[in-house]
Amino acid sequence: MGTRTGIIILILIVSAIILVRGYRFYEYTKTDPRFCSTCHLMEEGFRQWRRSKHSHIICQKCHELTLLEENKLLLAFAFKGTWHVPQEHGSKKPWEACLGCHIQEAAQGAKTLRSSYGHARHVFMQEIKCNSCHRNTIHNFSADSQLCQNCHKDKLVHGMGMAGLYCLNCHSFAEERPKMVSVERCYNCHSDIPRKGVMARIECFQCHHPHGELKMKSKDCLGTCHGNETRVGKHGKHMKLTPLECIDCHLPHTWVVGRELAKTLCTKCHPYRDPMLFIY
Repeated sequence: MGTRTGIIILILIVSAIILVRGYRFYEYTKTDPRFCSTCHLMEEGFRQWRRSKHSHIICQKCHELTLLEENKLLLAFAFKGTWHVPQEHGSKKPWEACLGCHIQEAAQGAKTLRSSYGHARHVFMQEIKCNSCHRNTIHNFSADSQLCQNCHKDKLVHGMGMAGLYCLNCHSFAEERPKMVSVERCYNCHSDIPRKGVMARIECFQCHHPHGELKMKSKDCLGTCHGNETRVGKHGKHMKLTPLECIDCHLPHTWVVGRELAKTLCTKCHPYRDPMLFIY
């Protein structure tokens, strides 16, 4: 009886040791990033992770291995002596894990995916995957404007000084409006544009079309807002003088032709006349 009891106690002690050590090893593989660095292929990835914005998140949060995948990896090493087996946890699964965190908190503009029009449209409405727009380099997931061209092939930027701009210079995913462009974004570069005065409340892209014809012509002014101007004063007479355009007299962002401007502007074609006589 004593021998049997001793054997049972010994078995229980050994089992407890195995369970404790097994649990510790399980925790090590599931919660400790150092486990990932034991594979020599992960050295560069581990260093990049330590420097990235995701360094506070353990590797296993995004690079998750199922029990089946773990055993497949173990058997490959045991029988083939190599870790080189196809693994989804390295490239595919991290992108699937993005929404686990970012569905409530988004990167650009401290907006959630649901309150960010750009993300709401691309992720929820069009079901575009995160890696279709974000960089696919080691632990660098910043948005890549060049990837926009994969879908928006017709959205080229025209105009001197703007051709080198990328999409996200103007379009902000954190913007709540459909065009994802705010006037403030335009002012970041075009700081010399007056913010008060005639037409100052009109948004820039109501007149300027960076993806089409950037420079305005008379047809833009007349066709959109000023269709009746040809009947006012001497506008009709001047409009017949081709190639005279609206903006030849109404200088962009100044617009009003006052007496001082008329002395240098109107006299290019005829003797000076009081601009107040123009509307009669």
